[in-house]
Amino acid sequence: MIRALRSLRLARLNRHEVAGSLGDMGTFLPLLVGMAAQNGLDFSASLFFAGLFNILTGVLFAIPMAVQPMKAIATVALTSGLPVPQILAAGITVSAIILLLGLTGLIDWLNRAIPKSVVRGLQLALGLSLLMKGLQMVTGTHAWIAPDSYATAAVSALVVLALFFSTRVPSALVLFGAGVLLATWKNPGVLNLIHLDWSFPAWTPLAWADFVDAFPRAALPQIPLTLLNSVIAVCALSAQLFPGSAATPRRVSISVGLMNLVAGWFGGMPMCHGAGGLAGQYRFGARTNGSILFLGCAKMFVAVLFGASLMALCRAFPASVLGVMLAFSGIELALVTRDQTGRTEAFIMLLTAGACLGLDSVALGFVLGLVLAWCLRLESFTVERERLVPASDAVPGDAAHAPVNTSTTATSRRPASST
Repeated sequence: MIRALRSLRLARLNRHEVAGSLGDMGTFLPLLVGMAAQNGLDFSASLFFAGLFNILTGVLFAIPMAVQPMKAIATVALTSGLPVPQILAAGITVSAIILLLGLTGLIDWLNRAIPKSVVRGLQLALGLSLLMKGLQMVTGTHAWIAPDSYATAAVSALVVLALFFSTRVPSALVLFGAGVLLATWKNPGVLNLIHLDWSFPAWTPLAWADFVDAFPRAALPQIPLTLLNSVIAVCALSAQLFPGSAATPRRVSISVGLMNLVAGWFGGMPMCHGAGGLAGQYRFGARTNGSILFLGCAKMFVAVLFGASLMALCRAFPASVLGVMLAFSGIELALVTRDQTGRTEAFIMLLTAGACLGLDSVALGFVLGLVLAWCLRLESFTVERERLVPASDAVPGDAAHAPVNTSTTATSRRPASST
């Protein structure tokens, strides 16, 4: 309670905080609208819980901690046509596991056990899958010039590129507004379907089979991403941006764990925190939790005011505009892998990504990448151990156990000009 009161006292609300609250729309809107339009996810319930957890996050943390969709689950849902019950079940499963890891303190051990290169391979595969899905949606319009066509997609892409470096206007918000206008232009009847409709999320029953089917397809690949991006990376970034108010892995993991254990049973999309969202909101001007509190209130207000009538707008949203939004979201997700510059790390990342895409199974790709990374770690440990075996321990005449003297190799004796 004392921590919450302290966080609220630190909250500020000005034009910079309002602008910063929109910094995460580039991830939030495309995935939410995409799952609502393609999979039938309840847009109103998801928006309501996203707003609710924005507010709770703003109370618990004194920094602009973002609330984002779980990207692995969202990508698998969009590219594989995952039914809504399995989307919700995957989110609940991931949250239960993350909560358990946070409460027991095992989250730090698991973070060390899963190599970063494997997680980056998952992100690369998911980003490319989302990019390809977006392009397929654009080509699926089969029209050159129309409200929903190749030309519309080209203009949308130019808008994203024009606002790529903007710290004032989020391109996703502009495209969302343009998509709404095009949807009403193409189908004027949509406006009659959008009306004041006071409603709140309703209980969504889930079967055990939904959890069984969702675990290997969506939950398993999401767990390492949540560990790295939603817990470890976001804590590290918060310590860098806000040294006096840094988040801790334990508190963040508990926060992520509790989100979907509640929202998942009422139709809310799987959500978590994220380093990308925190960076985006900071880039747009957010410096306190005031931006998150403002954004949460706005989301809940729209969700409660218009309710289920918002689904009609999602179904009429132009595929060309949504495709561009998803494509650029996929590129942003894939870009985080550029930190894998070492040969071994890049090899593991590319094999993991290739296995995910080639075998059409993110879970299987993750397992193969993990096995490869562990094998290379074991091989590296064995080679290093053999290099350090003392000469007295070596078997006489056994060249395999002879110590390596790098200072007397032929290469080291060559003059510098000959290399």
